[in-house]
Amino acid sequence: MTIGLPPYAEILRVSVEAEDGAPPVLLMPFADDVLGRPGFLHGGAISGLLEMAAIAALQHALEAEGATGSEARIKPVNVTVDFMRGGRDKPTRAAGVVTRLGNRVANVEATAWQDEREKPIAAARMNYLIVRD
Repeated sequence: MTIGLPPYAEILRVSVEAEDGAPPVLLMPFADDVLGRPGFLHGGAISGLLEMAAIAALQHALEAEGATGSEARIKPVNVTVDFMRGGRDKPTRAAGVVTRLGNRVANVEATAWQDEREKPIAAARMNYLIVRD
């Protein structure tokens, strides 16, 4: 599976932790580029990581149904992010779950966590328009 992340992923130093057949988990290391107030992640970096996790999950779902990147393009419609606790100076992971995949619209939820997946630092709900060629 090939995951096409936006150029912003390079700035955040995001890497993909792929599991066999499972939607990908993204990893963002803590660095000066993602620093907000001292010792904490910037909210924009967390939001960017969540959006990329949602995109990766949606690409995974589209590929599972037989679509390739050239057959389906995704365009964000809206994004809602809930910040639950401050992201500390440690690696952050994020994963998305496609809750609905229609012919033209997809709904995706994503969560970001640090130590325990069950204790997210932020969550997002996103809607995407799917343009199928």
